[in-house]
Amino acid sequence: MTIAIVGLGYVGLPLALQFARSGVRVLGIDVDAKKVASLNAGRSYIRHIPATEIKKLVRAGKFAATTDFARLKKVAATLICVPTPLKKNRAPDLSFVLNTGKSIAPHLQRGQLVVLESTTYPGTTENELRAVLERGSKLKAGKDFHLAFSPEREDPGNPKNIAQIPKVIGGYTPACLAAAQQVYARAIRTLVPVANCRTAEAAKLLENVFRSVNIALVNELKGVYTAMDIDVWDVIAAARTKPFGFMPFYPGPGLGGHCIPIDPFYLAWKAKQVGQETRFVELAGEINRAMPSKVIRRLTQAMAAQKKILRRARVLVLGLAYKANVDDDRESPSYVLMDLLKARGAKVFYFDPHVPVIKPTREHPHWAGTKSVKWNRKTISSFDAVLISTAHDAVNYLQLAEWSPLIVDTRNVMSQFTSAPGKIWPA
Repeated sequence: MTIAIVGLGYVGLPLALQFARSGVRVLGIDVDAKKVASLNAGRSYIRHIPATEIKKLVRAGKFAATTDFARLKKVAATLICVPTPLKKNRAPDLSFVLNTGKSIAPHLQRGQLVVLESTTYPGTTENELRAVLERGSKLKAGKDFHLAFSPEREDPGNPKNIAQIPKVIGGYTPACLAAAQQVYARAIRTLVPVANCRTAEAAKLLENVFRSVNIALVNELKGVYTAMDIDVWDVIAAARTKPFGFMPFYPGPGLGGHCIPIDPFYLAWKAKQVGQETRFVELAGEINRAMPSKVIRRLTQAMAAQKKILRRARVLVLGLAYKANVDDDRESPSYVLMDLLKARGAKVFYFDPHVPVIKPTREHPHWAGTKSVKWNRKTISSFDAVLISTAHDAVNYLQLAEWSPLIVDTRNVMSQFTSAPGKIWPA
C-alpha cells in the first residue's frame, strides 16, 4: 500500500513516519520545497523527531517527499494535515484545507480515499471539502471515492508512540468508514469508529474545548486565590490527591499550540451558524486570552517594587516554545508577551535552548530572525527582569535565581528556591 500525507509539519510528519515504520510506503507532500529537500536528504526540522529515523526510512524506500500533487494519482489514500488557523475576526480560516482540496481534486482517482485530519468545525469534511473535491474531480464522494475525517492526536514532546494513541474515525458513508479503517489499521493499534464525519469533528473540538475551559478555570482562580493570600499551586496539589472526580490543570501566561487557543472559536462560530450560543466556551477563550496582559501588569508591579519602570527596561522572556521541552512555538503566548512588552517601551530579548532563532510565522513575522541570548552570568544578570513563560527542563533555574535581580514566574518553577525578598514574583 502507498499513501500520501499532505502537510509535513508537527502532525503530518510524525504520522507519515509511523505509517512508514509499519510497512506502508508514504509519499509526503508539502508546498515548502526546502522542507521537502531536507526530508529527502534525511534531515529533521522538528526537535523531537531524530534525523536518523527519517534517513533510515528514506533509504529503505518507505518514505519520500515531494511538492508534486500529480503523484497522488498512484496512491491508495491521501491524508490532509494542514493548518486551520483563525482570521483576524476570529472566524475559521479554511483556506489551507480548501486549497489543498483543490490541489488534490484534479488527480483524484476512483476508489481512492481522502481523509481530513486538520481540526475544524463539524460539517467541514462533508460540506466544504467534499464540494471542492467533487467539483475539481467530477467524481462523487461515497460513490466514486471515499471520504472521511480522523482528527489528529499529536502531542509534541510526549514520548508515547502514535501507534498507541486510539484513533477516532468518521466516514461520509459506511463504505467510506470501512476504507478509512482499513488504511489506519496498518499503523494504529486501536481504532474508534463513530457515526459520521461530523461526530468525529465534534469529538476533536470537545477534547480541546475541555482543556481550554479547565485552564481558564484555574487561570481565573489564580487571581481569586492570590487575593485571598492562597497559593493556587498548593491548592491544585492538594486537590489532585483525590482519586476520583478531579483532573489537575495548571495556570499559565496564556494558551499556545495550534489547537487549544483556536478550536473553541471554531466551535463558537459554527454554533452561531445554527442559531446557538456557546457562552461558556467563549468566556473561557476570553479569560485565557487576557492572561498575557495580566502577566505584564504583574511584571510592572514587581519592577515598581524595585523602583524600576518598564519603559527602556531590559526584559528577558524565558521560553519561546508554547510548552516545555519542545521547539514548537505555534501560537505561543510568549510572542504576545513580547509584543506587549515592546509596545510599552521595553527592550525585549528571549532565551530558549530549543529555539535558537525565530523562524517566520504567520502571526508574528516581525520577530523572525531574532536570536536567543547566550546563557551565562554576564548576560542574564544584565536584564532588569526575567519573565518565565515556558519552563524547559534544560534551563538551570538555580543559576537563574543566583544571577537575575528580578524574576516573574508564571510556571511555579522557582518555588523550589529560596531567594532575597522581592526577587521572585509568582504570576
